[in-house]
Amino acid sequence: MIKQAEPTSQNLNNEAFLARRWKRFTLVIVLFLIGVFVCLLLNIALGSVNVPLGETVKVLFGGNSTFRQIILGIRLPRAIGALMGGASLAVAGLLLQVFFRNPIVEPFVLGISSGASFLVSLLLLGSYYFGAVSVGTLSLSAAAFVGAFLVMLIVLSVANKVRDIITILVVGLMAGYLVSALSSFLTAFAQSENVHRFVMWSLGSFSSFTWKEVQLLSIAGSVLLVGSYLMAKPLNAFLLGEDYAASMGVNIKTFRYIVIFLSCALAAVVTAFAGPVAFIGLAVPHMARLALGTSDNRVLIPVCILAGALVTGVCDLGARLLFAPIELPISATTALFGAPMVIFFLIKGKTTI
Repeated sequence: MIKQAEPTSQNLNNEAFLARRWKRFTLVIVLFLIGVFVCLLLNIALGSVNVPLGETVKVLFGGNSTFRQIILGIRLPRAIGALMGGASLAVAGLLLQVFFRNPIVEPFVLGISSGASFLVSLLLLGSYYFGAVSVGTLSLSAAAFVGAFLVMLIVLSVANKVRDIITILVVGLMAGYLVSALSSFLTAFAQSENVHRFVMWSLGSFSSFTWKEVQLLSIAGSVLLVGSYLMAKPLNAFLLGEDYAASMGVNIKTFRYIVIFLSCALAAVVTAFAGPVAFIGLAVPHMARLALGTSDNRVLIPVCILAGALVTGVCDLGARLLFAPIELPISATTALFGAPMVIFFLIKGKTTI
């Protein structure tokens, strides 16, 4: 008969630690899930016309109401777009912070926002010279998406040839500055009406979301978020250095390509439909790390999805309600939330990756 080994104190300590960590993770997930659901209800119920929560829940579960058109036609697509956009931006920020091992990196430092803005400015500000009378929302979304991906292709081509991570970051920054300069040239010679529309787009907003845009964002975002979660283990190995990751079987060249693609694509699909939305990708990953007390990406990514959705939903609600009936740009409220949080983390030294 084989005698069963007695449990050692180290094994018991490890089991207790894992149990505490799992309990904390479960609690954080449940709290964020509740927060996202409450945020969704409030985004639908509150506005220029307040909808009773009972009527909101009734319509969401298929009932009829005098508020049905307001809920299903206007507020629900906007709320879902904000939640999905925030989740995508938060995970994009997490991926880049791990990749560059830098706590103050966010998706737009690689020039994604600037690339999108350039093609939108070319479409809006140059439409007069091209003979276009008006530019539709779908055309703006397509232009923003293409512009973001053009910059992403530049960064990916550099990542394919250069080993130094800092060089990749600098190239992304310089590409962003270059296309921003081109946008400024267009602004200087454009008509004032087009300049106003471009400026409003560049401030970001989820107000114009339709069900078609929600569908496109949800499908693309869901695929990219699942792909990001599948990268959790390689990301954990990469935290300990490239040499360690390589010794664990991670193909560093392919890893770089995938991480940059996922982060840029997540930022690009949101920018295409909502315009540039700042600070979510920068602040939310720190919020998730603080809530969990770990840098394990297997748990950070799901929490970033929920935290990004919650924070963006709250900021979008604030943009609508703070100075109603005037609506603030979403980037104004995200900056009000994100900037103090990042400063706090930097001062307290809680920005470790």
